[in-house]
Amino acid sequence: MRLKRAGKGIALSLIAAVALSGCAGGGGGRPGLPPSAFVASREGPGEEYVIGPMDSLQIFVWRNPELSAKVQVRPDGRITTPLISDMPAVGKTPAMLADDLKIALAEYIKDPIVSVIVENFSGTFSQQVRIVGATEKPASLPYRANMTMLDAMIAVGGLSEFAAGNRARLIRFERSTGQQREYRLRLSDLLKNGDTSANVRLEPGDVIIIPESMF
Repeated sequence: MRLKRAGKGIALSLIAAVALSGCAGGGGGRPGLPPSAFVASREGPGEEYVIGPMDSLQIFVWRNPELSAKVQVRPDGRITTPLISDMPAVGKTPAMLADDLKIALAEYIKDPIVSVIVENFSGTFSQQVRIVGATEKPASLPYRANMTMLDAMIAVGGLSEFAAGNRARLIRFERSTGQQREYRLRLSDLLKNGDTSANVRLEPGDVIIIPESMF
């Protein structure tokens, strides 16, 4: 009986040690991401911009200034312009929206030429990077081409005083597989220790969650 109890005690001690080591490392079994350069060696355009709710658009109809307008996309994803009401805008690129407006205006004028310019943008959730948790100012940031973790942390003012930066995680929807995956982040190593290998490349739609320290 004593041997059995001793065996159980050793097993429990081992389980506790493994659990503590997992908490200390902050990985939780999640994979890491490859490091990214602070400045891209070759700057390139990102994906085509998709219009989101509350974006401000400039609609220009050539030779028809009375049909041109500056509009804001409503929360329901639609816009209203002269002669056109409730045109869906969210989820379209500016070029796609311009084509739809051209088709609608063709009922009133001959061969309309329409341009759509995004002036103030928020984008859809799939084109934002959202940072929540123990940071100075949680925010949803419009994704921009070649964006890295350092760029996002600068935008939100860095980690808060009680942040557990090395236990942060990144949630990403993998379009190639249709699956959502979680990756471990080392924000304390990046921001407090200057570890350049902890700077990773971001993608549109990423969600960064930063927990608080338990101590």
